[in-house]
Amino acid sequence: MVRAGYCSAGFGYTLVIAEKPKAARKIAEALSDKPIACKLGGIPYWIVTWMGTRYVIVPAAGHLFGLTTDKHGFPVFEYYWAPLWAVDSSSAHTRRFLEAIKKLARHAVRFVNACDYDIEGSVIGYNILRALGVEKRALRAKFSALTRQDVRRAFSRLERLDWDMINAGLARHELDWLWGINISRALMESLRSVTGRSKVLSAGRVQSPTLVEAVSRTIKRNLFVPLPYFTVTATVELGGKARRLQVASFELRSEAQRVARQLRATGYLVVREYSEYVERIPPPYPFNLGDLQVEASRILGFSPYYTQKLAEELYLEGLISYPRTNSQKIPPTIDISAIVQALVRQTRYRELVEYLLRATRGVLRVNNGPKEDPAHPAIHPTGEPPHSGLSKNHLRLYDLIVRRFLASMAPPAVLVRARLILSAEGLGSASITGVRIVSPGWMQIYYWAKPSEEYIPRLYRGQRIQVKSVSVQTSYTQPPELHTKTSLVKWMESKGIGTEATRARIVELLFERGYLRSEGGRVQATELGLTVANILQTYFPDITSVELTRRFEELLEAIRMGKVSKDAVISEARRFLAGILSEFKVKSMHAVGMELAYSLGLLKPPRQCPICGRRAEGEYCSYHEAAIRKIVEAYHEWRRRTGITCREYLEKLAAMRSTGKWVREAAKYLLARNVCPKGLTA
Repeated sequence: MVRAGYCSAGFGYTLVIAEKPKAARKIAEALSDKPIACKLGGIPYWIVTWMGTRYVIVPAAGHLFGLTTDKHGFPVFEYYWAPLWAVDSSSAHTRRFLEAIKKLARHAVRFVNACDYDIEGSVIGYNILRALGVEKRALRAKFSALTRQDVRRAFSRLERLDWDMINAGLARHELDWLWGINISRALMESLRSVTGRSKVLSAGRVQSPTLVEAVSRTIKRNLFVPLPYFTVTATVELGGKARRLQVASFELRSEAQRVARQLRATGYLVVREYSEYVERIPPPYPFNLGDLQVEASRILGFSPYYTQKLAEELYLEGLISYPRTNSQKIPPTIDISAIVQALVRQTRYRELVEYLLRATRGVLRVNNGPKEDPAHPAIHPTGEPPHSGLSKNHLRLYDLIVRRFLASMAPPAVLVRARLILSAEGLGSASITGVRIVSPGWMQIYYWAKPSEEYIPRLYRGQRIQVKSVSVQTSYTQPPELHTKTSLVKWMESKGIGTEATRARIVELLFERGYLRSEGGRVQATELGLTVANILQTYFPDITSVELTRRFEELLEAIRMGKVSKDAVISEARRFLAGILSEFKVKSMHAVGMELAYSLGLLKPPRQCPICGRRAEGEYCSYHEAAIRKIVEAYHEWRRRTGITCREYLEKLAAMRSTGKWVREAAKYLLARNVCPKGLTA
């Protein structure tokens, strides 16, 4: 219980810097049953006494300092840390936090960085301590959950500042600033040089290859031409249920029709094989942030960034452990039995916990995964019950985390899978699979993973199954899938770029910049996104390289491990950027400015594509030139398979939803002018 009281800590106390107000309050409540709540300039802080030591706990508001420069133009390599309120008008509120911290620091004799124990928390705390001039004698509190047990353990084992992590964090900020300010200024000054107009454009060290990946998917989708194929489908009765089976597929309709006639004449399919096997599916690993984002997207429909935001808020409420972790392991130092016993006191989890304890006979072991994080364990509930003020979505995510934690300790699920193969002599074969749950195991708790049971009767080799009907259906090849926000984050993870804490935010930033948009939950590149990605790939190919981005990620990790110095990594980045930017400034600014101006509609291109109005490089823009080439290339295959005429083919492409956007636009344009492009036979 927080109480109001006399707000003078006197002299000689320990000043504790928390990352945010909620975290500061939780730390105070963990160290004392009756912390004194105070305010200074509207900023809350708390006074507690624990183990004979007087603590004043004051929050930051995340980062209170940011990188800036007094230099104009590019390239620019001179920068310094300044109060965020002085360099960013949207951060004016941070001034009051910094002033409160400075005033409270005057009478402190000891200082503790209790910001989140990760790279960002280390940098936030370090910059404040540096501004106070006490960084050399400050201490670090390291905890993974805002519970009484974790916080008290951390304060009983205060350590020296984590200098390798601080340097890795400072280096990440400096690298991102150098990349972002220089490439962004190169784009903006190129546009200004030809139009006199200003427009906020950005590019970043991790942002640029991520944009190029999303744009690449959009281009492939927009240039897709579906191809027809023909399937022979038979309807049979199995276990009293009618089933439609695909017996064979063909490129030519005539072949499919021939097989269909023969199958009708035969009238049956023959059992070629029936097999069953028992599958034991081990329990899932506990969540790291990436896994949580994937499952929250699949099950709850949340975006990665929204999931991360909710998880961080659950952490600040003391309900879950620190979420920005890559770990799939819960170490023995965490008392999982105590957490489970705390969860049983929550009515909604009582039955689940009782099921778990019966199934495991009270022996609880987490199925730890291979991924590790040196700072934090896998995400898990603390056992603290949620309060009534939480939103529905907070509770849904909390429920997902609790169930995953409990499921990770449950027995394997046992399934029986069956496979039936039916064949028509010389005509093709069809397979059917079924599944039966013998023991749900962990799936009883994490029910979203439970498969739908599908019964297949046991049949014997050589049995004949009567065919009720046979049909030939026209199908089409499917286009490449566009990314979702979640799959784009997973792509970043698979390439080793960004961190679990930054990936979702980078994807959101691409949307905020107007480079990407969402359509039906799928990520589409905008016109501006297409243009910026093309410019970056043409004039800054190394900037968009996954390999280069990953190399610097590895160097940042090497700094954190104490294997390489921050200065060496920053010097390498400066040399690299200086080379490409100097060449760009001399050779490419005008061309890039013109391309941006055309894309933004600030200048009219000398020749316009008759289909879309973009700058034409030949008769059409580059996208519709490519679309017409695709139309011509695919027509010969369409004609071989179906005997279709040019006009029928164009009409088909123009009408099909699976046709790529630029291909469909080109087909409609050609139809309207009654034109078959060169290479097509009318």
